[in-house]
Amino acid sequence: MGINGIGTVGYPLTGYTARKAGRGAGSGAVEFMEAVEEQAAQGKAADQDEKAFEMVGRGAPQEVKDAWMDAAKEVNANGMGIRGNGMMSHISQMMVQRLNQQLSGETENFDILGNTVESAIQATKKALYDLEHPIVYTPRSIEVQQARIKEGEFYRAFLEKLENL
Repeated sequence: MGINGIGTVGYPLTGYTARKAGRGAGSGAVEFMEAVEEQAAQGKAADQDEKAFEMVGRGAPQEVKDAWMDAAKEVNANGMGIRGNGMMSHISQMMVQRLNQQLSGETENFDILGNTVESAIQATKKALYDLEHPIVYTPRSIEVQQARIKEGEFYRAFLEKLENL
């Protein structure tokens, strides 16, 4: 039992808790937990990058998928604007291409990247051009502007990897 901040043995409680907290932080437990959380976040992001690829490149060759995954990991973004938590940051240009196919009557094949490396290069060049040359100016929040910058970085990295195949 403690009275007026003095523990049962006569030691102030604050000194005990301060020493205990100091030992816990120095033991490496905090660093370990941060490393585990970071690895879990990277795993979720990789899953989202793969899901994003499946939305536009289901029929693409494995080397195109590998280039997509490498570019997504390098830039920490993917061509569909899907974040590691599964939420969309904005409507990406590849999503626009997909929606345009849907509006033109295509209901089953949303394979934007096609089935060759060359078709993936053409689709990515179109997405990058459309991103850099919008038809209509639309005011955007800072978050969307930043997401669009990351999208452009992804397309450039993806193109570079595709052109080196």
